[in-house]
Amino acid sequence: MRHALFPTLLASGFTLMIAAPALAAPACFEGQRKVEEANALRFQARQEARIGNHDRVCETLDEIGDRYADARDAFEDCGAGVVAIDLRSESRNLRIAKKVNRCD
Repeated sequence: MRHALFPTLLASGFTLMIAAPALAAPACFEGQRKVEEANALRFQARQEARIGNHDRVCETLDEIGDRYADARDAFEDCGAGVVAIDLRSESRNLRIAKKVNRCD
């Protein structure tokens, strides 16, 4: 009996492990969208830096910071704290980019 119970519990745990991210995905969609917007803005900031438009680079970096803050809040609300921690490191990299570009 003990051997028959173990595979059943293992299968149940595996199913729950696979289903949990799928259930959390709709709640975290807003955070993912904000991260994608921030990535697009990062590309835009690099292009502006190549052109030499310093003021626009700083404005874009500020917008990126806003997107990361919104994404971090959305991920914390949906229970994805690990992603929120990763976004804190991205925010740290953003502060470095602002310092390099002499913003603020």
